[in-house]
Amino acid sequence: MALFKSVIGKLKSGLAKTRESFGGIVSLLAGRKLDEELIEEIEARLIRADVGVSAARKLCNGIKDAYRKGDMTKGEDALEYLKREIKAMWPEEDRKLHTAESGPTVILVTGVNGAGKTTSIAKICKRFKDDDKRVLLGACDTFRAGAVRQLEIWSERLGVDIVKGQEGSDPAAVAFDACSAGLARGADVIILDTAGRLQTQAGLMDQLTKIRRVVEKQIPSAPHEVILVLDATAGQNALRQAEGFAEAAGVTSIFLAKLDGTARGGMVVAIREQTNLPVKLIGVGETPDDVEPFDPERFVEAMFEESVSAG
Repeated sequence: MALFKSVIGKLKSGLAKTRESFGGIVSLLAGRKLDEELIEEIEARLIRADVGVSAARKLCNGIKDAYRKGDMTKGEDALEYLKREIKAMWPEEDRKLHTAESGPTVILVTGVNGAGKTTSIAKICKRFKDDDKRVLLGACDTFRAGAVRQLEIWSERLGVDIVKGQEGSDPAAVAFDACSAGLARGADVIILDTAGRLQTQAGLMDQLTKIRRVVEKQIPSAPHEVILVLDATAGQNALRQAEGFAEAAGVTSIFLAKLDGTARGGMVVAIREQTNLPVKLIGVGETPDDVEPFDPERFVEAMFEESVSAG
């Protein structure tokens, strides 16, 4: 996924809120000897950083076991353990977008209204276009007023083709038309927007399943990637969305959006631990250029960077 280049400055600024949370952990552990009470406080702070109860407990149980065996005695040891274990949650292959071996790559993008889905699509589109890929957009979000127009505006700004239907028309029919057009026009990448829907709305989730079937019939093995856009500021609600969409839409990866706001980036740990879904892309700003691949090594280091002075 070389086309998604890292924007180091944007990542660091986007994780400012996260460093406030993790910086407290760094300051807590600096120069301290480990004991049971300190380990309990580490767990509490991880939970406040949106790491999630289950993941926080698992991480701290590892620290506790090492402490009781005498293998870990200092706060700095616990800090290095946390960083190492969090980084290890994502194997290398999880961070690459799936692409077609031949023919167009079809990417289905889903998520609830307000998560930043349309802007995230624009970011993905821009990166493929910058890599000299011919991109076609499919405006399958036909139920929300203005949704098609929003995507149309982005298509005009970015200079890519778009296939759309009438407001209220069948989203699966638009997906069918988009795939047909992509094949006819020699598109390298077809990105399909879908209605922003709640994972608790069974009828709408069934529509997602229908879109998948239509796409697969048009282009065997498609969609090659099903990206769920999550609002990084949504906390545990984002985790519930991930669980619901994964079952209905066959989600293969997550685009964590709005990481430049008040988000606590520890959410990536909770998502991974609870759903095993990889976070592949992160949004670190408002413009189409503000997207980069999720790199656990850099992400974790950025979370902790300069945190000692912040604590």
